[in-house]
Amino acid sequence: MNVNKQGITLRGYPGNIIELQANVIPFMVTGSGITLEGLTMTSDIPYPSEFIQIGGSNHRLLNNTIFGPEQAPPSTGWVVNRAVVTQAGNMSNLLIRNNTFYSLRQPAYLNPNTTGDILNNVVYNTRGWVVDGAVFVFSGNSWGIPANAVDIALLVGTQTGPPYDPLSELSRNNSDATISDQR
Repeated sequence: MNVNKQGITLRGYPGNIIELQANVIPFMVTGSGITLEGLTMTSDIPYPSEFIQIGGSNHRLLNNTIFGPEQAPPSTGWVVNRAVVTQAGNMSNLLIRNNTFYSLRQPAYLNPNTTGDILNNVVYNTRGWVVDGAVFVFSGNSWGIPANAVDIALLVGTQTGPPYDPLSELSRNNSDATISDQR
């Protein structure tokens, strides 16, 4: 579904589940000021795609639950299914708040030259948030069981300094997150 009407909110109805049954991206969000709130999404099998691809500006992902079906360990061999992928160089001021992400390869892959805030989410049984040259503030996030491979991965090309450094502060502000610093 292409969601591109400025300022709209797509709100899930309690108890309803969006189940992906094909290798497609169910939500392509572009434009400005779009909110996806209260959605529950999963798939019948792990597909190598994201549930939400997001470009544009000032979008909000609030109070959603996105999870994949269980995959056999180790997670290094998992299908690359993700909750969210930002469009490189085409996304600014994204707010990801109060969501739960689990049993996915990653909660999000944050592509280069994208910005936003990732606040108060619960993430477990993933390989962690991947920051690839993006600038996102992480705060108040927590980690469930089974644990993530890492909680936040900072890839080569991601800036040094704020908002990621000092790493000890980033970890402390996110429930003692395990950080993989590959910069």
